[in-house]
Amino acid sequence: MSVVINNEQGNITITNDVLAKTAGLAATSCYGVVGMAVKTVRDGIVHLLKKESLSKGVEVFVNEDSSVNVKLHIIVEYGTNIPAIGDIVKSTVTYNIENSLGVAVNNVSVIVEGIRVDG
Repeated sequence: MSVVINNEQGNITITNDVLAKTAGLAATSCYGVVGMAVKTVRDGIVHLLKKESLSKGVEVFVNEDSSVNVKLHIIVEYGTNIPAIGDIVKSTVTYNIENSLGVAVNNVSVIVEGIRVDG
């Protein structure tokens, strides 16, 4: 389902893919977020997604009032404060969707699927 914005000049349709990519780009720009994650159905293992596949780690649900709920699956860097990262991701995603797309955000859920340890 897409979001349709009506104005005096016509209609603007914003697809779920655009919403998901905007949310994914906003989330990965936050400090401590290594990338988006997706869990494979076959083996249940979580995989780190490449930049081209950001929308696969995002679920967007459009409400009847054309607002959205967003669910993000992320991988964070070891040694970072996970609750702080979650708060930053929520506020950054909300800000980017509302200001760049003009769509109200009701809720952003952040699911940490894994921690990446470099070394």
